[in-house]
Amino acid sequence: MDLDRGALSARQHHELDETQQSWLLGPPEAKKKDKYVDLGCVVVKRKVLWWALWCVVGAFVLIGLPIIIAKAIPHKKPHPPPPDQYTEALHKALLFFNAQKLQSSYCTGKLPKNNGISWRGNSGLSDGSDAKDVKGGLVGGYYDAGDNIKFHFPMAFSMTLLSWSVIEYSAKYKAVGEYDHVRELIKWGTDYLLLTFNSSASTIDKIYAQVGAAKINGSQPDDHFCWNRPEDMAYPRPSLSVSSAPDLGGEIAAALAAASIVFRDNAAYSKKLSQGAATVYKFARQSGRRTPYSLRQPDIEYYYNSTSYWDEYMWSAAWMYYATGNTTYISFATDPRLPKNAKAFFNILDFSVFSWDNKLPGAQLLLSRLRMFLNPGYPYEESLIGYHNATSLNMCMYFPRFNSFDFTKGGMALFNHGKGQPLQYVVANSFIAALYADYMEAVNVPGWYCGPNFMTTNDLRAFAKSQVNYILGDNPKKMSYVVGFGKKYPRHLHHRGASTPHNGVKYSCTGGYKWRDSKKADPNLLNGAMVGGPDKNDGFKDSRNTFGQNEPTLVGNAGLVAALVALTNSGRGVGVTAVDKNTMFSAVPPMFPAAPPPPSSWKP
Repeated sequence: MDLDRGALSARQHHELDETQQSWLLGPPEAKKKDKYVDLGCVVVKRKVLWWALWCVVGAFVLIGLPIIIAKAIPHKKPHPPPPDQYTEALHKALLFFNAQKLQSSYCTGKLPKNNGISWRGNSGLSDGSDAKDVKGGLVGGYYDAGDNIKFHFPMAFSMTLLSWSVIEYSAKYKAVGEYDHVRELIKWGTDYLLLTFNSSASTIDKIYAQVGAAKINGSQPDDHFCWNRPEDMAYPRPSLSVSSAPDLGGEIAAALAAASIVFRDNAAYSKKLSQGAATVYKFARQSGRRTPYSLRQPDIEYYYNSTSYWDEYMWSAAWMYYATGNTTYISFATDPRLPKNAKAFFNILDFSVFSWDNKLPGAQLLLSRLRMFLNPGYPYEESLIGYHNATSLNMCMYFPRFNSFDFTKGGMALFNHGKGQPLQYVVANSFIAALYADYMEAVNVPGWYCGPNFMTTNDLRAFAKSQVNYILGDNPKKMSYVVGFGKKYPRHLHHRGASTPHNGVKYSCTGGYKWRDSKKADPNLLNGAMVGGPDKNDGFKDSRNTFGQNEPTLVGNAGLVAALVALTNSGRGVGVTAVDKNTMFSAVPPMFPAAPPPPSSWKP
C-alpha cells in the first residue's frame, strides 16, 4: 500500500475474480429452492398454502366456534306481540254464532259440550216436522236475530262470508287460535243448508226458505208476538217452501261451494258440499223458476225481500267455478249479457253497496281476483276488465272526499242512507275494502286512480279501519257496539234469549213481556253480538224496543268477523302477503295449454 496506491485504488473498483473469491470467501452458499403444491388449475407455494390453512383455522376458532356455541345454548322464545283490538273483538264476535245455534240432528240430541254459552240449551227440536218430504226435518242451523225465526237467505249469505274470510285469511285464523272454531261454525250452517232441499238428488223442484213465521202487528202466538227464550217456544213454527228461488238457490249454492273450498282437506265432505251446490245451482238457473223467492210471500217479503237475482247468478257462478273448476260456470259469469242484466256497469250508487240483498260488489271483486292473480286472457278478459274497473270504482265511492255517500259527523258511512241496521252494511263493505287492498299488495300494485286522484292501498285500508274503529268505540258516544268489548256497550238487546233469565222458569208467550219491557240489563250476556247501530246523527238508544238499533243479526256478525280478520295484523309476518293466493284456485285447471315435453336427446 505504501509503494503503489494506484494499485490499491484499482483493486477497490474491481470485483474479485472466481479464484480470489474462492480463496477469500470459501465455496458459495447454495440457494434454497421453494417448494410448490400443484392444486390442478393453480400452483401454489407450500408455505403460502400453510399460511392460508392456519388463517382459516384461526378464523374458525375466533369467530365460528363462538357463534356455534351461542346458537347451541337454548334461548327463551320471544313472546308474540300482544293481540290488537281487532283480534280481541274477533274472539268475541265468533261467540255470537254459538249463541244463535239450534240443537242439530247431527249432535245426538244435544248442543255440543264446547258450545261455550251456558244459558243456551236445546231448542227447535220439532222444526220441519211439517216438512214430510225432508228427511230428518229441519232441525239445526241458526236463529237469524233477536227473534226465533230461521231465515235461510241471510243464513246462507252469512256462511258464504265466513267461508270467504277463511279461504283468504286461514293463516290469521290459525295465528289467533280460531281456525277450528270458525270451521265448526261454518259446518254447522252448511249441514243445515243441505237439509233445506234434497241434496242427494241431481234435480229438485222446491227448496225450504224459512222456519217460523210472524205476522205484522199480529195478535196470535208466533215468533214475533211472543217473547220466549227459544228453549221455551210452544207455538206453531211452519216450514215455508218455495218452488221458484233464483236468488235463494243461488245464495245457497254459493255458500255450499265456498264451504267446499274451506273443507278441501275433508274430501268426502267437500264433495258432498260441491254436489249439493251443483244441484241447487241448477234449480236456481231453471228458466221456468225465476220468480224471486220472496215475491208474494208475506211471511218473507217484509223481512228479507230480494230485489234481484242476477247478482246471485254472478256471485254463485264465480263460487261454483272456484269450487269445481268447471269452465261452464266461468263462461256464464263472464258472458257480457250477465253484467248487462245485473246492471253491474250502470254506475248505480246502491249497487256499489255489498249486502245480503246485493252481491254485485262482492261478485265483481271475486272475479277481479281471477284477473289479478291468474290473468286468464281470452275469452274472459273483456268481462274481467269490466268487473275489475267496477270494483275500483266501487272502492272510490267509499271515500268521503268524493261525496258519493253521506257520513255521520262521527265518521260512520251511511251506506243504507240512515235506515235501521246501518252497521251490517258498514262491516260488509269494510271487509271487501280491506280485502281489495290486500289483493293489490299481493300483486305489488301500490294503488289505483279515482279520476285524477291516486289512492293507495293504505288509504283504502285506513277507510276500513276507521269504520271498524267507530264500531269498537271511536265514536261520539265513546261506546262499543259489540257486546262484551270494551267497558261501555249495549246492555238491553232486542234479543229474547239474552233478555230472559235462565232460571228454570218457562215463561208463557206473553209472560215474557216483563223481560222485554224491563229496564234492567240483560241477565245473559250475548258476548260478541254487534247491534244494529246508531242513527244518522250518531245517536243510539239502548232499549229493547228500538230493534233497528239494538238487535244483532247473523249477517251483521258475519261481516264483522270477516272485517276483523282482514284488518288484524296477527299471523302476518314480515314480507308475507296477508291473503292466501292459491287455495281459492285449488280446483281451477291450468288456464293455458301445458308446455310440450322436451325433445328426446339427439343421437348420431
